[in-house]
Amino acid sequence: MAENINRVVVIGGGYAGVLAANRLQRPGLNVTLINPRPRFVERIRLHQLVAGNHAATAAYADVLGPDVRLVVDTAERIDAPGRRVLLASGGEVGYDYLIYAVGSTGALPEGASGAAEFAYPLAELEQAERLRDRLAELSPDAPAVVVGGGLTGIEAAAEFAGAGRPVTLVGAQLGPSLAASGRRSVAKRLAGLGVTVVSGQVTAVSADAVTLADGRALPSAVTVWTAGFTVPGLAAASGLRTDELGRLCTDETLTSVDDPRIVAAGDAAAPSGLPMRMSCQAATPMGAQAAQTVLARIAGTEPAPLSQAFTGQCISLGRDAGMVQLAHTDDRPRSAYLGGRAAALVKEQVCRATVSFLAREASKPGSYRWLRSGWRRERLASESAAQPVAAR
Repeated sequence: MAENINRVVVIGGGYAGVLAANRLQRPGLNVTLINPRPRFVERIRLHQLVAGNHAATAAYADVLGPDVRLVVDTAERIDAPGRRVLLASGGEVGYDYLIYAVGSTGALPEGASGAAEFAYPLAELEQAERLRDRLAELSPDAPAVVVGGGLTGIEAAAEFAGAGRPVTLVGAQLGPSLAASGRRSVAKRLAGLGVTVVSGQVTAVSADAVTLADGRALPSAVTVWTAGFTVPGLAAASGLRTDELGRLCTDETLTSVDDPRIVAAGDAAAPSGLPMRMSCQAATPMGAQAAQTVLARIAGTEPAPLSQAFTGQCISLGRDAGMVQLAHTDDRPRSAYLGGRAAALVKEQVCRATVSFLAREASKPGSYRWLRSGWRRERLASESAAQPVAAR
């Protein structure tokens, strides 16, 4: 009798998708990873690529398991009833189970005129390469404005200023995900690098300036846009239920609320309406758990609910300093943090370890372990109890 082979397709070759595909290397499974690029992108290093001190990519041969088939193409639509993925090339890939791990991308606001034409996002490899090339055209003293006070904006501003470029960082708040103590540490380091931090909202971008809501104009030979993230529209275009941002709606086992054969992981998943913070720290364990859900469904057992813990946020502040914001398991920041050169070393080790985890899982499927926590169960139970009876 012929062996029963289950076809599993993973859409997205980022942290969650690669970890999931590697973990699914088991007898009786045929695993295919669909990704538009032929190389793995270390997204957490894109600011380094722009500055010219890291390639921010790795060969899939180094991080993807030998039993995973890589298809370099773009998924244009998921035909859930037909269990197939339609590709931009005109081809298709059939599946028995699908893991949706398309990640996230930067978002340019409609309210800032000229942003789409003149601003440089920093969420994708091609965007980072375009920004790198633009900076190479400018003199070292040409001013740059980084829009967005979150972690990506902070890292980009510090990296550019560390290379000697005058930088202004504009945002509603510096480091909104940090504790007040960590925010002060970041502000002190940025000031030491010569970064000017401006509180405000950008309403217009031109070739040589940005305009704020209060009318101020800041000179800018290059405007880097790091404010706001969104997700690809594949799920919505495929008729699957999504949240307001476009993330695939799932239950706590990461299974689509529309189709038990579709499982999501990473930035593009919205489990129980309580999505994780967009980060590789969240995406990688989610990739492992998405794979476990598929394995459970194939085995006919009940998948385990999502359980993972946060430990903190690592921020590089140039090449010789950083800040590690310690966090509660549910991602709330603690007052404690680590700064300076020691934090820079921790951040570098985290970046390296993230790729190492993928490579180890590629050679030893099932070896990846993650911290677990019941905070999601408690949060969801609390929110359910707080709802009016009629709304339940």
